[in-house]
Amino acid sequence: MVNPWFETVAEAQRRAKKHLPRPVYMALVAGSEKGLTTSDNMNAFSELGFAPHVAGLKDERELATEVMGQPLSMPVMISPTGVQAVHPDGEVAVARAAANRGVAMGLSSFASKSIEEVADANPQTFFQMYWVGDRDTLVERMERARAAGAKGLIMTLDWSFSMGRDWGSPEIPEKMDFTAMRKNALQGALHPKWLLQYAKSGSIPDLTTPNLKKPGQPAPTFFGAYGEWMGTPLPTWEDVAWLREQWGENFMLKGVMRVDDAKRAVDAGVTAISVSNHGGNNLDGTPGPIRALGPIADAVGDQVEVVMDGGVRRGGDVVKALALGAKAVMIGRAYLWGLAANGQAGVENVLDIMRSGIDSAVLGLGHKSVHDLSREDLIIAEDFVRKLGV
Repeated sequence: MVNPWFETVAEAQRRAKKHLPRPVYMALVAGSEKGLTTSDNMNAFSELGFAPHVAGLKDERELATEVMGQPLSMPVMISPTGVQAVHPDGEVAVARAAANRGVAMGLSSFASKSIEEVADANPQTFFQMYWVGDRDTLVERMERARAAGAKGLIMTLDWSFSMGRDWGSPEIPEKMDFTAMRKNALQGALHPKWLLQYAKSGSIPDLTTPNLKKPGQPAPTFFGAYGEWMGTPLPTWEDVAWLREQWGENFMLKGVMRVDDAKRAVDAGVTAISVSNHGGNNLDGTPGPIRALGPIADAVGDQVEVVMDGGVRRGGDVVKALALGAKAVMIGRAYLWGLAANGQAGVENVLDIMRSGIDSAVLGLGHKSVHDLSREDLIIAEDFVRKLGV
């Protein structure tokens, strides 16, 4: 019997690939078009080196921090990702795992579980919204999140509806009806353990979006909601400021990659920004966020909290981001691989890997706290940084 524990995120991904039906696994694989951005998201971390000390190291290290008013046991947060049909418990399992490890949970408006269920599982939940629907609909959705206990709002605007992957995109059904189940029966038969999980739960993979449900109506399907999103007029900076004012509390703008956009976000009154390129699923050719982080943190880090999202696979990656000015990072596919590999315990496993790696790097760099990290701890090549919008 295979030990359910895994020692790296890479091993979690290998197990996820083996466990999941191919269309489900492929839906989790990042990238668009040629995949240039996906590759740079991760490869850029390998271009940064550490400058460790040999003696005088600290016996105890402080890893805790705070983002958007929420205490975190370590500088890691759960990034909101769409429909998590890799496991019957989906986002609720992730929320429980995050709560058990003292980590805040980001819930996507395209999630397969409701904000009420997730906030109940993890009181430190941030609700993520896209600009979908008219202003009244946005406020209604926002107020529902507030009533459920969301501690902050994450607005994601960096989506350009890019289509196509050179390696092929998975065929995802509109809903799991009889026709879809018959068509995918072979994949289910080839992955009996995944199928058994759903059989035991008495459910089928849910491809609806309960957080986009309108009063008195059923939850739209993922593609139905996506169609409404594509048909919604694109927001302006005035719209961002308006939504921030409507929420009135902790508010993060996710997807910032340029200094000029970061400054506009400050002017709009946001609490925090996430330096992110949507996990490489957006405009291909955008550099990895870790390359753009430093200039953005230098420009606005004393005015808003700066976090980074994209390509993080180990604790050392987290430490590199902190040394370049981030207060924390958000992880996405790393925890999805863990969820697929071993459910809630797999997500906890991934978070433990992150914690161990952060602690190891802070130890080797001779610091007592994650707050002591700086660029002096890194080896940075002259051509590493991308100064966008300067």
